Order: sequence, then structure tokens, then C-alpha cells
Amino acid sequence: MSTPTVIPPPEPEPLPRPRRLGPRDMLRLGGHGIRTRPLRAVLSALGIAIGIAAMIAVVSIPASSAQALRDELAALGPNLLTAKPGQTFLGEDAELPTTAVPMVRRIDPVTAVSSVGVVDATVRRTDRVPESETSGLAVLASLPDLLDVLQGSLHSGRFLDAATENFPTVVLGSEAAKRLGIDRIDPSSPPQVWIGRQWFVVLGILNQMPLAPEIERSVLIGWPVAQQRLGFSGNPGSVYLRAQDAHVEAVRGVLAATINPQQPNEVQVTLPSEVLAAQRLADSSYSALFLALGGVALLVGGVGVANTMVIAVLERRREIGLRRALGATRRQVRGQFLAESVLLSGLGGLVGVLFGIGATAGYALTKHWPGVFPPAALAGGVGAAVLVGALAGMYPAMRAARLAPTEALA
Repeated sequence: MSTPTVIPPPEPEPLPRPRRLGPRDMLRLGGHGIRTRPLRAVLSALGIAIGIAAMIAVVSIPASSAQALRDELAALGPNLLTAKPGQTFLGEDAELPTTAVPMVRRIDPVTAVSSVGVVDATVRRTDRVPESETSGLAVLASLPDLLDVLQGSLHSGRFLDAATENFPTVVLGSEAAKRLGIDRIDPSSPPQVWIGRQWFVVLGILNQMPLAPEIERSVLIGWPVAQQRLGFSGNPGSVYLRAQDAHVEAVRGVLAATINPQQPNEVQVTLPSEVLAAQRLADSSYSALFLALGGVALLVGGVGVANTMVIAVLERRREIGLRRALGATRRQVRGQFLAESVLLSGLGGLVGVLFGIGATAGYALTKHWPGVFPPAALAGGVGAAVLVGALAGMYPAMRAARLAPTEALA
């Protein structure tokens, strides 16, 4: 009797393995959610864009200002030193000796030197103006080489020279000309001003002098005529000098003792370029505040993105349930919504960077500054937006992944 043949049952076919979604597929799914709701996506990304634009502008505008300052100092020359009278041990105002200029010329690295002196007189547009109305302007005795030492320029007319410094003639600083209402010089009929109960002919008007702002608010007359007609003592009020670039600090160290060997403590020496840089630094002291405001705007934008994504999860429950029923894993659903949030914030960050560049370029153009855009700030702007998007989308993505297919399709 033969043994019956036993046929083993067929082995069950293995279940299909879930298909893995690559980064490109995730981005495509995330982009689909943005494309189906464009208006909501634009409004959500706008908050991110405003925050990033504010942060880019706050970083780039001070960088542009600093570059403009460096260019300006390079053009004006950072080798200008100024010596002015300080105070005595008793707290009284000191005076620079009349020999200050020739003594400074003896310092070897000094390339040029000049000075101005304070004249006890007032300047008015006409003799009809009350003596008390001086417009806050000073009268200074000047040497003919002052303009060369300060590397200044003329807006109109000409400067004092060896001939005109002996006659009642004046040159107006830029601010002094504005306050006196004189904007140009007509050689055939030059304007006049009233100084010390006598008329002085206006020879020229200076342009702005950032390194010597006190000159802008002054009227300059010749040294000899100030002594002869206005009782000027001849003591310098300020000594300006140029030194070789490599020896500026060395000259600065010996300048006070050279001008007044007996009382060097009564001489105040400054480097105007440092003062100008400090002023610009003070002008940009609010940068940290605006940076903080940009961060607040970015935070608000992130909250908006999170709110948008939570609403998207609620509205797309059936879509989530259908995808889960068709085999999508929790990880894939979570990745889809996280990718959508990151894309939304990334697009907002990119637009914000463009807005920030445009705002900085426009502001720099109005100030005649070079536009400077730190690469780290540009890359950091987009990176910050993506990070905010990832954080904002984390909770909505996890909430979407926890939905069961039957619950989502119910």
C-alpha cells in the first residue's frame, strides 16, 4: 500500500513593505499643502518675512554706516590732531602760549600745522540787529593755511590769504552762512557782516568739516586784522596739525609738553577721528533695540505659522485618514506637515531677506553710504526662518501623526 503524498500548504506571501518617502517627496507633499491654500500661506509667511527683514536691516544698516565712516575718515585723513586749552589746577580756563604753532613745527613727524584764536566780538548780519542776537556764532582769528591743514573745501568764493588777512574780510563756516542767510558770494557785490561795530566783507563760504565742527559755526578773520581792530591777544584757541600716519600716537604723546613745557597738563590733545567715530557709535546705539523688535516680529510670525498648521491639520483630517488607510505611516504624515511648515517659513525668510536688502539699499542710498550686507546675516536670516518653521510645525505635525485612520475618516 502506497503512502499518500502530503502537499504542504503554500507559504503566505509577505506583506508589502511600506514605501519610504525621500526628502524630495516630502518637500513635494509639503508644497502641495501651500499651493492649495495660497492666500493663507502668503499671510502666514508675511509675519516671518517682516521679522527677517527687520533683522537684516538692523544688522546691515550699521555695517553700511561703519563702512561709510571708514571711507570718510580715509578721505579726511585720520592723522589730524587738535590741541586746545584745558584747565589749571584751580579749575580756571587755561591759555595756549603764543609760541604754540612754531613750537609744534619743530616736531619732526608733523607735516602741517595751523591754528585759530577766539576773538571777543559778535557777528551780526547788519548793524540793525540787536547785539544780543548773535545766532550762537563765534568769531575766530585764522591763519591762511588753516584750510589746507583741515583739508577743507570752499562752497563759494575764496579763503583768506597773505593779502586779505590784513583787511576786514571774513570767511563763513557752512552753518554760520546758513544762520546769517548768505548762500553764495558774488565777487562784483560781495555781502557784508557786522563785527565789533564795523563792516567786514565776506570772501567765501566753507563746506562742512566733520573733523572740525567748531569751524562750521564760526566766522574766520585774518590774524593781523583781529589784533589790530578787535583787540585779539594772539593766543591760539585751537591748534590743528597733521602728522605722519605711522607716528600719530607718538606725536600725540609729546604734543602737550611741546606746546606748553611749563604746564603740559593745561593742554588738551584730541584725535578728531576718534570723536567722530564715537558720535557715529552713539547714533547707532538703538540697533540692539531694533534687533529685539525684529526678534519679536519673528516670534509673532512663528506663532502665525503654528496656528496655520494647526488649522490645516483640523481641516485635512479626511486627507490624513485616507493616506493612513492607504499605508502611510505616522512618520510619513508627521514629515509631510513638518515639511510644509518649514517650506512656509523658509519662503517667508527668503522674501524677508530680499525685503531687508531692499530696505538697507534704499536707506544707504539716501545717506550716500555704500551698501554692506554681511553674508552671515543673510544666511542666518534664512536659517532662523527655517528653524522657526521647524519649531512651529512640530506640534501640528505630531498631532496629525497621532490621528487614527478610523477616527480621521469618521
